Amino acid sequence: MPLQGEYMGMMLTVDDVDRENREFFAWCDKGEFRLQRSPESGLLRYPPTTACPWSTDRDYEWVPVEGKGAVHSYVEVHHPIQPAFRDKVPYMILLVDLDTQKGEPSEYEALRVAGNLVTADGEFAPPEAIKSVGIGTRVRMVFSKVADGFSLPQWTIDEDAEQPEAPWRYPQE
Repeated sequence: MPLQGEYMGMMLTVDDVDRENREFFAWCDKGEFRLQRSPESGLLRYPPTTACPWSTDRDYEWVPVEGKGAVHSYVEVHHPIQPAFRDKVPYMILLVDLDTQKGEPSEYEALRVAGNLVTADGEFAPPEAIKSVGIGTRVRMVFSKVADGFSLPQWTIDEDAEQPEAPWRYPQE
């Protein structure tokens, strides 16, 4: 049976044949951020896949990973395509470099996870929070429930982390 649920007016589906993503979202639903690790390369990978991109090893284990990192890039949405998002603008989508495995297997690589900028309770972040976030902002992961067994990883500002004095942002009005 596929994982399926409605998120902000959109039906999200993870098909039965997509075992790796089903497992990933099930871990998220338990409030745990876990990634696949290849026994052969010892490296974590994201997004979930059927084989390690470095060793092509098809074996893996799910290991807990701290859901913390720094904003690598972002987009601030002002014109939503989905009608359900119209009352949420502006909202921000983040691409976050995880602290875990940063700079491996080469100095230019990192595990990068995308998600919306939300409050600690999973609501879309208000405009004043959005204006404070830029490249380098420290964030932590929270989960938004879609359905039983299905939650999405999202990002919130890490209030306990030391933040950059002036994170880089595109020019603002």
